[in-house]
Amino acid sequence: MRTRASFRDALLSLLDSTPLDQISIRDIAAEAGVSYTTFFRHYPTREALLSDIATEEMRQLLALTMPMVDGRGVQEASLELFRYVRENRHLWSTLLTGGAGDALRAELLQTSLEIAKRRASPQDWPPPDIGTLLVVSGTIEVLTWWLRQDARLPVERVADILYRFVILPIMPAAAGVSRPAEKRGARSTRKRIRDEQK
Repeated sequence: MRTRASFRDALLSLLDSTPLDQISIRDIAAEAGVSYTTFFRHYPTREALLSDIATEEMRQLLALTMPMVDGRGVQEASLELFRYVRENRHLWSTLLTGGAGDALRAELLQTSLEIAKRRASPQDWPPPDIGTLLVVSGTIEVLTWWLRQDARLPVERVADILYRFVILPIMPAAAGVSRPAEKRGARSTRKRIRDEQK
């Protein structure tokens, strides 16, 4: 376990200054202080190591995202999420904008939907599966967009973008807007959300 942790730490350290495609297994082993051949006792490829890291990071991201799905402490959860990604920016840039981005997104959405299914209740609004799908996929898109920016927006600004354009339209209850009555039309709902955003 210590050796695997050393490899994970080594790759994370290298990603702070070097793109993934320029990091060799020899580089990872040297950074970890472990022999080159020992690497292959634990991981068949560099990508397998990255996948191991991605699994842990995905758990952390979901833990930070679920309060937003629940509509509790949405703004604080958004800030915490973006601070976490900022602290691990090189890794998350690799995970979301690199070659493994599509696979990571699919895994995040699948795992999120499994969590939502376990927590579903007929009274929930919006229904947990669609609410979770939209919040998590919207969060991933905002994160990916933010990580691709040359001029880095402050965490507070990006969290506000996520809140206004993803969370609030999907989960108005997060802003204190009650579930619209069935006889009120979509137009009435849109007006209430706009009023809340002001």
